[in-house]
Amino acid sequence: MADGRREAANRDGPDDDNVDDGVAPDESALLLDVMLGTLATYLRMCGYDAAYALDRGVEADDRIRALAADEDRRLLTRDRDLADRTPGAVLLTARDVDDQLRELRDAGFALSLPDEPTRCSACNGDLRRLRDDEPRPDHAPDDGPVWRCVDCGQCFWRGSHWADVERTLEEL
Repeated sequence: MADGRREAANRDGPDDDNVDDGVAPDESALLLDVMLGTLATYLRMCGYDAAYALDRGVEADDRIRALAADEDRRLLTRDRDLADRTPGAVLLTARDVDDQLRELRDAGFALSLPDEPTRCSACNGDLRRLRDDEPRPDHAPDDGPVWRCVDCGQCFWRGSHWADVERTLEEL
């Protein structure tokens, strides 16, 4: 489209002019509008720098557009008017997160879990692997690596939730 907006839904195939050549987690900072909070969690687990508007206390369209521009983030939204007014925005039409993930996959977004998590699924902060001599949370498994968010302190490990998300992504 001339305005740079991409519609992720209703693709005709790989030759569609609206399909990106590919979007990788390390190449694209994203901003998800207030209707896409669950999707933000999935994208963070895939390694995307995926800011969520409500985490920033931003709801108004003009403030969302300004935040995306100020931080050089690509906007993902379900709001057609907002997408039309935001260069480079990706419009999602589905309400269900699995369908939203399919739309992104079809638009060229890489959707798989990295070998080691890099982003906090809660706040989008960077994760740091705990050293063997650092204390683990009581609820964390005794074996295997654990990562802690450098911003919010939450800990993560590759447990059943990781496996569930991995299965969801594989079944898209």
